[in-house]
Amino acid sequence: MGSLTETLERQGHALRETIDHAGFAVGIFVRAVRRLPADAFHRRRFILDQLYVCGISPLPVVAIVGLFTGMILALQVGIELADLGQAESISNMIGVILFREMGPFMTAMILTASVGSAMAAEIGTMAVSEEIDALECLSIDPVSFLVMPRVVALCIMTPLLSFVGCVLGCIGGGIVAKTQLSVQPSIYVRNLLTSLESSPQQFGPLPEEIFTGLVKSVVFGLLVSTISCAAGLKAEGGAIGVGRAVRTAVVRCFLMLIIIGYYISWAFFR
Repeated sequence: MGSLTETLERQGHALRETIDHAGFAVGIFVRAVRRLPADAFHRRRFILDQLYVCGISPLPVVAIVGLFTGMILALQVGIELADLGQAESISNMIGVILFREMGPFMTAMILTASVGSAMAAEIGTMAVSEEIDALECLSIDPVSFLVMPRVVALCIMTPLLSFVGCVLGCIGGGIVAKTQLSVQPSIYVRNLLTSLESSPQQFGPLPEEIFTGLVKSVVFGLLVSTISCAAGLKAEGGAIGVGRAVRTAVVRCFLMLIIIGYYISWAFFR
């Protein structure tokens, strides 16, 4: 009975800590949004710095991963379609898969590993070294100074990087379609554009697949930036606490990306 009680106590403590962190992250996000209209102009230099960190630095990784993701999809799916005599249909599937699901999710995963972890480490180091307390003593809101520029930058750059990754993925798929499946580039491009333009719904000039991917990317940017910054602000206990904050941020971002991504897809395509 003693071991069972201890196990339940540990599980209850972990659940309570998870709920506490979730509430703290939501509170941080609300505060950042409330400070955005008043402080965005004054923090424009910090926002520009974060745009570079969140957009330009991960761009080579996103480009390479996007290109080879499209090539892998085209190769694996194209082999099965070729056996059915439908190799030309590969572009119909590549565009939908990349723009609707794989592109936003792949980009968010890369940003979580590269940018989100760096955010948690940087803010966590400031928290354990009492720099956050120093900002508050100077009457500087840490959320406005540290969190808001990062949230804005990641919300802007995530859809742009996702779109670049999807386009390069389609190019990679076209290379494989031509070299491995003998599908002519003109046929590949025509089928690709047809599959995107024949969406059952249009959101302004954007087909449903592209619009859904952009919505996912913006939401993923919000999740990664908010969770990472909140984990950094909650860090305590020196260098070990910073490492724990980074691990917590990455794990929770991965989980939330999968869960929220499913519900966004369900909302659009149920």
